[in-house]
Amino acid sequence: MSEIPQRLIGQRCCLGPADLRLDNGAASLLADDFRLLADPIRLQILDMLAQRGGEVCVCDLEAALPVKQPTVSHHLRLLRQAGLVAVTRKGLWAYYHLQTYGVALRRDRLFTFLQSLPATSRSDAPLEVSLGR
Repeated sequence: MSEIPQRLIGQRCCLGPADLRLDNGAASLLADDFRLLADPIRLQILDMLAQRGGEVCVCDLEAALPVKQPTVSHHLRLLRQAGLVAVTRKGLWAYYHLQTYGVALRRDRLFTFLQSLPATSRSDAPLEVSLGR
């Protein structure tokens, strides 16, 4: 029978603040990135813009998405504010395209964080992830 180690009252048994790899600022940036990408409509917008490679008219985005125009405009505004998309106005129409710097910045930040997490733990079975394709 192993003996339980004794510790003083108030003494930590595990991790403390010095063990945090993410400070509050880095954790907040990552949380913002995850929140921004957590919406299916925003993911569909980014995917459509990536597929087309160039400019996509807002009318085409509105026609393809299962939501009304004000909702599309809301999501495009959030993506613009985050630096993931940019808009060019031509007459009455707005054409959107990906901002490669903003996309690369978030991709690298999220990828670096996710790569720092272990792929398996002692008690986990392998996790299957499907993108539905």
